[in-house]
Amino acid sequence: MKQQGKHVLIRNDPSAIQRLGEKLDAVDVVVIGAGAGLSTSAGFTYAGERFQKYFSDFGMKYGFCDMYTGGFYPYQTLEEHWAYWSRYIYVNRYMDAPKPVYQELLKAVKEKDYFVITTNVDHCFQKAGFDKKRLFYTQGDYGLFQCSEPCCQETFGNEETIRKMMECQKDMRIPEDRLPVCPHCGKPMTMNLRSDGRFVQDEGWYRAAERYENFLRIRKGQRILFLELGVGYNTPGIIKYPFWQMTAENRKAVYACINDGEAAGPKEIDQQSVYINGDIGEVLAKLNRRTGRNILAEA
Repeated sequence: MKQQGKHVLIRNDPSAIQRLGEKLDAVDVVVIGAGAGLSTSAGFTYAGERFQKYFSDFGMKYGFCDMYTGGFYPYQTLEEHWAYWSRYIYVNRYMDAPKPVYQELLKAVKEKDYFVITTNVDHCFQKAGFDKKRLFYTQGDYGLFQCSEPCCQETFGNEETIRKMMECQKDMRIPEDRLPVCPHCGKPMTMNLRSDGRFVQDEGWYRAAERYENFLRIRKGQRILFLELGVGYNTPGIIKYPFWQMTAENRKAVYACINDGEAAGPKEIDQQSVYINGDIGEVLAKLNRRTGRNILAEA
């Protein structure tokens, strides 16, 4: 099921937000599928002002103008590579998002039986207070290293290492003795991010995958809201297409898509769907004001 219907979408449509609120009130279960657009709405942008604030020196020296491009730059040494990546990880994983979009999302669903599947790797869900046993990060985590070989199916928390790299880097380099190496084989570490067949799916990854599968299996046929937030078409087989399929198979299910410019779905589930074209943070804030969740949260 991949055919999209054609929809006339009004940005932050009040009637669509009203319908979404009504659907949210009526369901028992919420399955959240989150993509890069959610973190973008929260202020984790990779170009423009934020790039200039944190990476203008790298941009001037190496000639790129966004963080994403900098991550693929062919640095001549590992000292340069990890100077860039340690700063990149620090600002996109260990610093808080500029806007409280994830907190708004938690306000909207915390009284529901929820689960989150996400392709995001910035840890924003846990930092906002989501239950980590209700989260499945499919594509990795900026906060984890893995062996570049890899010699083992193991990941390693990197916060202490990253902070030390930040402290000691100078002239866009880190000292050689700060380069991260695998404790088992001594080869260079790399990020635990899915980019090729060397991505490590450790025990934690498999436990999260199993919890997600069990969650869906046990609640099959119930009143479920499949809430898709900021998911594009780079990897639609992880969230988007399964959400469409599960909605089509369950007459009690609702599919809701909030996406700034790409809110759509197949015509076969139009009667079960809500499409909202707009900024996710703005939509969630309006949704919470409608239901009084912001008032309750502040009381």
